[in-house]
Amino acid sequence: MTTADSVQSLIDQLHEQAKMDLPNEATPDVGIVMGSDSDLPTMAGGKGKRPGAYAALAEELDFAEQTDYTDAPDARFTFETFVVSAHRTPELMYAYAETAEARGIDVIIAGAGGKSADLPNMTASIAYPLPVVGVPVQEKSVDSVIGMPQGAPITAVDAGKSFNAALTAAQMLSRKHPEIRERLVEYHDELQEGVGEVSRDLHEMGTPGFKAEYWE
Repeated sequence: MTTADSVQSLIDQLHEQAKMDLPNEATPDVGIVMGSDSDLPTMAGGKGKRPGAYAALAEELDFAEQTDYTDAPDARFTFETFVVSAHRTPELMYAYAETAEARGIDVIIAGAGGKSADLPNMTASIAYPLPVVGVPVQEKSVDSVIGMPQGAPITAVDAGKSFNAALTAAQMLSRKHPEIRERLVEYHDELQEGVGEVSRDLHEMGTPGFKAEYWE
């Protein structure tokens, strides 16, 4: 089977980057991969979808997206994003997972849809022992993503919840980065504060008044 030039150039790029041995501060901490760009609304959010991994990292936890491996953003913590199809570009999937640790990635978030959503679990197998958080893009993808045999671990979230996948990745990173732990705690405190405010408003306004204020 021949490999398309565009795919081969990415494979070559990943292997070249793996040899650079850049400091951790200059490389992405989280890698986000998905089987198709049609998965982007789930993985990033938007188009009527719930917030995704991009929103969790970039908007809630102050990560920056790194688009140039040799020119990191000013932000200390970063992530990168690729389309990597397990079925159409298996060589690229293998190269990404195989080089991830050498390229400085500490955790991978992998999303895929359909009944044969193999990207997350194949990535987990190849990248081992690097942790992989799987995202079933659709309900019918759940069994495929979580169906790993004993000895081949993967962490997975519920269908479509890539936001939680990003929080899980950040929790893993927080064990060695106190700054990320602080951001996670701050985010959780804000969630609690919001629930408390809504609860008080509902109680004090009564249901009709609350509905008129917030729903109508």
